Amino acid sequence: MEKTNSLFRTRNITFGAMLTALVVVLQIVANNIQPIPGVSITLVLVPIVVGAALLGPVWGGWLGLAFALTVLLTGGAAAFLPISPFGTIATVIVKGVCAGLFAGLVYRWLQAKNPYLAIFCAAIVAPIVNTGIFFIGCRLFFWETIQKWGSESAYENPFVFMVLGLAGVNFLIELGINCVLAPVCLRLIRIGKKF
Repeated sequence: MEKTNSLFRTRNITFGAMLTALVVVLQIVANNIQPIPGVSITLVLVPIVVGAALLGPVWGGWLGLAFALTVLLTGGAAAFLPISPFGTIATVIVKGVCAGLFAGLVYRWLQAKNPYLAIFCAAIVAPIVNTGIFFIGCRLFFWETIQKWGSESAYENPFVFMVLGLAGVNFLIELGINCVLAPVCLRLIRIGKKF
């Protein structure tokens, strides 16, 4: 009973609301600014990991949902919506929620053993889950289109196109950003726990 109530403590709601706003703003910025043409780089997974670690897996899932809804409402999934609206919405929501949820679960599982390892692993899990579920969604809902796009881009193998053409650069940059910022995240968590 105490764990359920701790989800709704004033501190958690306040911090969760601030992180939600940060997730929305960072995703809007990522949709509108592409430092590398054709590559949308987002820092949104960092506050999701921080929230998941500090507030727990449920809040991580909530922050992932905020990320997913922002992607859908701001046109971040516009290339896929005409192909399969259901597939697009399902993929975007599931990948966002699971990225935050699993980051929180990994952090919770490892934090007592080693907090640095816990935040580092949570920071790695979020982009892996996010990209992995994107790949699964592509295979389930958009496979014919992926094959067509791949052949138009001179990729014979659609899996290679998904990895190199659709998600590879984004994934590597987001994974790198998360790993570099993991110690900063841990410091934020320790500061947050003092309040």
